[in-house]
Amino acid sequence: MKAAVFLGDGRLEVREVPAPEPGPGQVRVRLEGGGVCASNLPVWEGRTWFQYPLQPGAPGHEGWGRVDAVGREVRHLRLGERVAMLSARAYAEYDVASADAIVPLPEELRLRPFPGEPLGCAVNVFRRSEIRTGHTVAVIGLGFLGALLTRLASDAGARVLALARRPYALALAREFGAAETVIMDDHWKVIERVREWTGGEFCDRVIECTGHPWPLDLAGELTRVRGKLVVAGYHQEGLRQINMQLWNWRGLDVINAHERDTEVYVNGIREAVRQVASGKLDPTPLYTHTFELEEIQAAFETLHRRPDGFVKALVSL
Repeated sequence: MKAAVFLGDGRLEVREVPAPEPGPGQVRVRLEGGGVCASNLPVWEGRTWFQYPLQPGAPGHEGWGRVDAVGREVRHLRLGERVAMLSARAYAEYDVASADAIVPLPEELRLRPFPGEPLGCAVNVFRRSEIRTGHTVAVIGLGFLGALLTRLASDAGARVLALARRPYALALAREFGAAETVIMDDHWKVIERVREWTGGEFCDRVIECTGHPWPLDLAGELTRVRGKLVVAGYHQEGLRQINMQLWNWRGLDVINAHERDTEVYVNGIREAVRQVASGKLDPTPLYTHTFELEEIQAAFETLHRRPDGFVKALVSL
């Protein structure tokens, strides 16, 4: 099979490697495509704590496709069945996953891409945020995750404030239900804008989706007394410095919305399947760029540049 191999220093190669074989309780999927996750950007750029070259297909984790082979003890999945999956080497033509990390896709989604992991992640972050009708919710960072959370929160009856650096992202937020948008250009100006918009109360929920230090610091400033600060961004560059005095004084509940339990992850994907299949949630406008596997280097270069209009890249297989 063909698989992408990360070499570090912003370099990728597509190589011919043996296709994986499913072990007991595992399923092999012939991938149709996969999402390019922003959390993989540091892996592509190169960091000293990764060992290069990575295993073929790693760290792709947003794949979908059709069941190609099953290991012993797998009874509930059919060959040829279209599925989303939780796996770790999906930048390739084939990947394997535990059978309990596979989610069947219904007929309503037969012609649609379905990167199940990030869609399920959005559903799980929303659940952990405990957003209710009448809440004021700030979403910091309007990429794929932030746009989905804006839609979910708005549909739940919340008044959503979207914050981002790019005017295009703010326009997207309005399309996805944001009642107000704020450009992230100056720390104190942003705080003052949100103070005015909320009548000095700040926000019941603030969801930080960027994974960067300043937005996390800003998130604390925008959360009201006894509000919830939800960390949804993937922080992987070491230590973060926070204003613990502020967090203590306001009595904030700080929620780390990342999941590591496969069952919880998969339940989130199942709920995302239901919402997308029913038309309640439509991520289609967020799939802005598509690349072939042989073009995956260009996909990461595009992710790195984030040209105007970019939200989510998919790799087609």
